[in-house]
Amino acid sequence: MNYIDVAIAAAKQAGTIHKKYFQTDIAIEEKSSSYDLVTVADLESEKAVVATIKYHFPEHNILAEEEKYEKTDSEFTWIIDPLDGTNNFAHGLPIFCVSIALAHKNEVMLGVIYDVMRDELFSAEKGKGALLNGKIINVTSTATLQKSLLITGFYYDRGEEMADTLDNVKRFFIKRIVGLRRLGAAALDLCYIASGRAAGFWEFELNPWDFAAGKLIVEEAGGRVTGKQGEEVGIRKKSYIVASNGRIHDQMISVLNEKV
Repeated sequence: MNYIDVAIAAAKQAGTIHKKYFQTDIAIEEKSSSYDLVTVADLESEKAVVATIKYHFPEHNILAEEEKYEKTDSEFTWIIDPLDGTNNFAHGLPIFCVSIALAHKNEVMLGVIYDVMRDELFSAEKGKGALLNGKIINVTSTATLQKSLLITGFYYDRGEEMADTLDNVKRFFIKRIVGLRRLGAAALDLCYIASGRAAGFWEFELNPWDFAAGKLIVEEAGGRVTGKQGEEVGIRKKSYIVASNGRIHDQMISVLNEKV
């Protein structure tokens, strides 16, 4: 099997596990805070995804949310969020997914994001465009903030970062945007930018497994993903992420950097 086929197979395995546990009586544990949750579905999904990848590519590295894996000498790294949107999942809200990316050195080669509840599989390979269930997708042609539907996310912080995000919300509404959504699964948020369902997205702090696959999917759909200052973002550390259809990107950057 080639890389993309393995990623899709692993994503669908995770989706099956998500569906098995969704809206059942499962244990929910806290990680770094009472807002940061983990369930058996997260853990079982990660094991299934890693097992599938390691079966085909045992020498490859794994960077995943729930467990740490022994580093190898390989130049390939799989970046995995086994269940993005755990808080939604744990509360019975059907907005969550699995996200899988493969990077060669520091460049993402492919990304697969699967929403089992809608049976929507978003995918992209570098230089080959972005797909939804095998059909080509593109970002929206919206050219101004005034005609834009935006998406944001709130990190687990309840201090200065939350205050800054809320200030940004206010600034965007002053620009008379069409509306704002907070869906709770950053990987899906990025897919919705890629598929033209919204024009822009920003979130204060995302881990590589939250955005690695979605970043490539947005870019292959014709969009743009940067940091808050418009800079390139790497896949080895947490980052402030701004994603858009490209046409409103500079407008978003300007609002996000306005002085209070």
